[in-house]
Amino acid sequence: MSDLQIRPLQDSDIPTVVNWARLEDFAPGIGDITIYRNTDRQGIWLGWQGDTPVGCIAGVKYNQCFGFIGLYIVQRDFRGHGHGHQLWETALNHLSDVDCIGLEAAPKLIDHYGEWGFRSDAKTIRWQLHNRHPEANVQHRADQSGLEVIRGVNLTMEAVHEYDAKREATPRHHFLTQWLSHPAGDVMTLMDNAGQCHGFARIRPCLLPIAEGWRIGPILADSAELARVLLDRLLIDHPGVVLIDSPATNQSAAMVLSSLGFKQVSATTRMYRGTVKPLDNDAVFGLACL
Repeated sequence: MSDLQIRPLQDSDIPTVVNWARLEDFAPGIGDITIYRNTDRQGIWLGWQGDTPVGCIAGVKYNQCFGFIGLYIVQRDFRGHGHGHQLWETALNHLSDVDCIGLEAAPKLIDHYGEWGFRSDAKTIRWQLHNRHPEANVQHRADQSGLEVIRGVNLTMEAVHEYDAKREATPRHHFLTQWLSHPAGDVMTLMDNAGQCHGFARIRPCLLPIAEGWRIGPILADSAELARVLLDRLLIDHPGVVLIDSPATNQSAAMVLSSLGFKQVSATTRMYRGTVKPLDNDAVFGLACL
């Protein structure tokens, strides 16, 4: 029987959890955990055995329609004692009143989550680029699209919210506002003369097991061509290892990323418990975070 004590994540706990995620090759982005904690103040927990932190989990409630489980880690020396099960039930209980719960499953855990009522939806592919020559990615296509590339603080948040809400499982105003306004990294949007958004993307620094790199996400666009415009602009200023998690159902994403030199390095499976609205994955070229 687990003797774990579980309590909500505190500010002082964040460096510990970030380091765990880094060592597990989750490639946590700078500021990610703080943003998710602010989205749902009760949505991330740390498990303690005495004075020793041994595991964590996130069960973030975006609203009454949708929640998401992730950041599920038990330290190796403390596995096999029921701690993971206790953390898992804490997250599920917190999300028990939402219509749908999502998660990303490693291949070896798909059957396990299936026993809890989660069903497989589609694969998510992690792509990686060693961006050694950023200047080679500039294609100067933005002017040809007839759209203006808006950078950072000048973006029109309401237009982005409207665009995102039509292409995601649920409106995520609070989360997305924090995500796109965080000072780490850079944000690009594609806007027409009428103030309508036709795509947006964010790149942020992330922590790899033995180095630092970049993660792009989310990246949404009307077409593969416009996704390429956003990627061109983001990659030019960010040399090094770049990661993108892309839904496998968007075949255009694979085409664009391959053309830029990205390689597939791993895959997870998106799973849901409950009913999720049909998604326009053709517009989603990269997810915010797993």
